[in-house]
Amino acid sequence: MTEVRPTAAASASLWERDEEVAAVARAVDSLCADRSSSGGLLVFRGEAGLGKTALLAETRRIAEAHGCQVWSARGGETLRSVPFNVVRQLLQPALLSMLPEEAREYLGDWYDIAGPALGIADPGDRQADPQGVCDGLVAAVRRLSRRDWPLVLLIDDAHWADQETLHWLAALAERRDEMSVLVVVTRRPGEVSGTSARLLDTVAAAADGPATTLSALTPDATAGLTRATLGEHADAAFCREVWAVTAGNPYDTVELLAKVQDSELEPVEARAGELRELNRSARGGGLVARLEELGIDATRFAWAAAILGTGISIDLVAKLATLKPDVARRCAELLRTARILTAPDPATGRTAEGDLEFVHPLIATAVYNSIPDALCTAMHGIAARIVADEGHGAAAAARHLLEVHPDDDEELVGQLREAAREHLAVGAPDAARRCLERALKEPPRPETHPHVLYELAEATFLTAPARTISQLRAALGMPGLDGDKRVDAVFRLSQALLHNDQLEEAVRTVEAEAARLQPGPARMRLQAVHFMWEGIHAGEATSPDRSRRLADLARTCTGRDNSERALLILRGFDALMHGENAEEVVELCDRALVNGRLAPGLGWTDTEWGIELLLMLANAYAFTDRLDRAETLYNEALRAYETAGWSGGHLALAHAYVGLGHRRRGRLKEAEESLRESLRLAERVGRRLPLYWSATCNLVDTLLARGHVEEAWEVAERYGFAPPYPSTIVLPDPRSVRGRLLLAVGRTKDGVNELEAAEKAAAARGHHNPVLVPWAGDLARALATEDPARAARLAVDVRRRPSVSDGHRHRGGPALRRRPGDRPACGPPRRPGRHLPGVLALPVRARGGPHRVRHRRPLGHRPRPRPRPGGLLRRGRAGGTGAGGAEGGRRSRVAQAPSNCSVTAASRLPTRGSYAASWARAGLVPS
Repeated sequence: MTEVRPTAAASASLWERDEEVAAVARAVDSLCADRSSSGGLLVFRGEAGLGKTALLAETRRIAEAHGCQVWSARGGETLRSVPFNVVRQLLQPALLSMLPEEAREYLGDWYDIAGPALGIADPGDRQADPQGVCDGLVAAVRRLSRRDWPLVLLIDDAHWADQETLHWLAALAERRDEMSVLVVVTRRPGEVSGTSARLLDTVAAAADGPATTLSALTPDATAGLTRATLGEHADAAFCREVWAVTAGNPYDTVELLAKVQDSELEPVEARAGELRELNRSARGGGLVARLEELGIDATRFAWAAAILGTGISIDLVAKLATLKPDVARRCAELLRTARILTAPDPATGRTAEGDLEFVHPLIATAVYNSIPDALCTAMHGIAARIVADEGHGAAAAARHLLEVHPDDDEELVGQLREAAREHLAVGAPDAARRCLERALKEPPRPETHPHVLYELAEATFLTAPARTISQLRAALGMPGLDGDKRVDAVFRLSQALLHNDQLEEAVRTVEAEAARLQPGPARMRLQAVHFMWEGIHAGEATSPDRSRRLADLARTCTGRDNSERALLILRGFDALMHGENAEEVVELCDRALVNGRLAPGLGWTDTEWGIELLLMLANAYAFTDRLDRAETLYNEALRAYETAGWSGGHLALAHAYVGLGHRRRGRLKEAEESLRESLRLAERVGRRLPLYWSATCNLVDTLLARGHVEEAWEVAERYGFAPPYPSTIVLPDPRSVRGRLLLAVGRTKDGVNELEAAEKAAAARGHHNPVLVPWAGDLARALATEDPARAARLAVDVRRRPSVSDGHRHRGGPALRRRPGDRPACGPPRRPGRHLPGVLALPVRARGGPHRVRHRRPLGHRPRPRPRPGGLLRRGRAGGTGAGGAEGGRRSRVAQAPSNCSVTAASRLPTRGSYAASWARAGLVPS
């Protein structure tokens, strides 16, 4: 604050705001400098009445003087429950000004995702993904900013914005460098807590410099403003009293001086004592008294306007206040004259919403709080009916229904359930939750009650698994939830238990419900779900004979419906985990498809079965080296989720498994890119979840395969890749990958302990496939010097245990591809194209003793292993987490490992390099 007087063009409320106005001018200049300029974000904080709205008005003036497009919106205290209210105010006018075809062209693939949230497209039948909708709204701004450059967005009273808008604003702030748009936000300090406060803090943290906090006017500035308003003859004592009465609040000062003018009060010391009485009528009780002086009709009109909050048209207010049209028009004029209501500024683009708005949010709050409680509740009920009759839909009426007292009204329950469905369809589950929780208070009739609980669980499933569990248990404990709906509820409950890391309880829940059903499709579906949860449980098997029972059940399945197809997939995945015949695994999976494709109802976005089952199918193909089929499924999942706008956990998993496909193909750089994107998305969902482990484990494994040991360790440390491990299976096994990481950084003892723990866990589950749980080769490498006998036994066991990992090599599969700059996981970097000598000593158990060398083989010679009866035919090496394509094929030869990898040549064994190098050359274990 460098000057007392404002610039000539500034309004009275901009006294001592020169620094703030200068910051706005610089930001506008930067925006207009070039179309490729990055976006800007300014945040101004201040208590009520300190001139935030006036500062935004000055921002509009500056921006329009530079030829900018300016769109604005304002949060409302009574409108925070309306999802997307503020972002609709901001973007909807521009989109509605286009032809529908033009709007669809500008939004592209995001039209069907973001369009319903913006109110320009009808919502579909499915529940929209909130994160996808948020991303779509960010994309809408990015595309519109290219059309309407230079674009300035003004958001007033952001502390009163709905939570959906704040999610969008936080995402926009973090990605503002991607678009050329200036965003200016004002808010009060405090006011909100919880998620809304966190989102506002995220916006402030992304701003261009710290948020500017506005301060009250100084006595000198108040004196200057007083004389500029009343005349230079206003004496010093009067001016000091104006400052003392208003505490330097610009809004109060302007309002007080307007009343001084209206009352023709002489601005002299002798009349200064009357200022306090005048000031009391500016807000609170004084404003209410002034409103009552205008008459009962004007008071009712103001109350009705405050109830509506937005879209205040004279006709709508007249219906709510039960006033005749001519009386309503007269009241509107009285309230405009009294500076309580005003016509919306045409420059804001919101004139289509209504004919009126409150002059200031403080006035709107004071009027709303003055309505007697019983009358306020009754008026909200009437407003809900009027809004519905006007054709605005149940969601628009829901804001008012939430304020109505419970009265055992089944019709109101139905309206709230319909509103919840509309909210879910546009990606606002929190708004749906509020509607359904209010419906439960009515309460619903007994036959309806469990259905409302089930719908409430659907609304909270993505955000509050623990709450979902209690709701579904309550619903299942009531009569009325029968047939397919009950089966769906049991499945959803088991999913919520899984996401809440209560997998054993999920297994028991499904098992108990399946036991009470008669044989048929419903029972078979729950049996399949039971086997699915048991199959991904990382602890000891719940049922010792699970695999036998699953095999017996799957043997009767022909794939005639989705329950049978699910059982076939589960049987194939179980066979894979136990190391059974690869061809049989593929045959089981193929029988679960319809003409080589996923059956209707088993798509990636279908909710009847969930993503887990389809990932089992894709992974079964991936780890039996049918990589073409696996990658088709992975990429299909990615496209499905992107098209549907699902950008939360489902999309994170899709990227993770696309990365796994690249890893097994040997495309390590592409694998790393996909896995980093997966981890970025997983961060938004939450840490320590199974999907988070999938992204982190595979990224660490890929970095090790590229030889980037330090980077792999940094990722593990940053993202908590350490015990305790999740209760669900992660592929590849995280204990094995972490053990390999510990060996690579020189922590041999810790690595051995981790690998031995992996061995015990795998044995408890009967998981004998060394591609999926690749502990043995790394453990043998670590024990080569300290316990060579055990190391040799492990090596022979790995050699004897067939591995599917390199089966594709004999079918023309690709080899491992190293990029320039990639280094072996252990060993010094070397130039591409250089090879080690072509002969190595391979230690194998011979008749003469455990450590004798049977013979020497030329480099590249790979004997064809004999298939084990009942076992999975695996050609090539065992172990390795991306095993198949990732480290199979014609590997780059690895030099002798340095000591920090704890791999040295066993002096008693006639080998020219380390065990790791020898086995890697022979295709047995990863380097």
